Amino acid sequence: MDQDLKQEPHLDASEQAAPEAEETVEAQAEQASAAPEDDRFEELKRQAEEAYQRQLRVQADFDNYRRRTLKETADLQKYASLKLLTNLLPVLDNFGRALQTSSEGSESDSFVKGIDMINRQLWQVLEAEGLKAMEPVGQPFDPELHQAIMQVESEEYEEGTVVEVVQPGYWLSDKVIRPAMVKVSG
Repeated sequence: MDQDLKQEPHLDASEQAAPEAEETVEAQAEQASAAPEDDRFEELKRQAEEAYQRQLRVQADFDNYRRRTLKETADLQKYASLKLLTNLLPVLDNFGRALQTSSEGSESDSFVKGIDMINRQLWQVLEAEGLKAMEPVGQPFDPELHQAIMQVESEEYEEGTVVEVVQPGYWLSDKVIRPAMVKVSG
């Protein structure tokens, strides 16, 4: 019986070794299967970080673009008339010269010629910028283009036709910038 007891612990040790070996094999198998999952997790984590960094760069680029366009728009509005005013400066100079000529007591004919030349020069600059004067006389009245200030009787024109311009109207390219003040036949 004593021997049986001695052998039983020996058997118990071998029986205990077998389950421990199985547990070790299972743990190794779990680690082996967890390793690809860990690698996959790390790869996904890296990709997420890259995507986040790209998103931050794109957002920063957009903020810079927005600030730049706002500044450009503000500058454009601030200096929109720069070219026109630069072109009008010689006209102002000529008006000054014409007024000096008139104050010196010279003949009125040269003064009128000087003013006429300045007027033509001014119109050349304005037309180059796209300004056109309306010519509404004889045209049907259009409230989009004309501002009627008076209705007059006319045998020459049909009813509802512009007969006289009191203040000229102007186009800038295809946009009315000031309607013509007109008298309309009634």
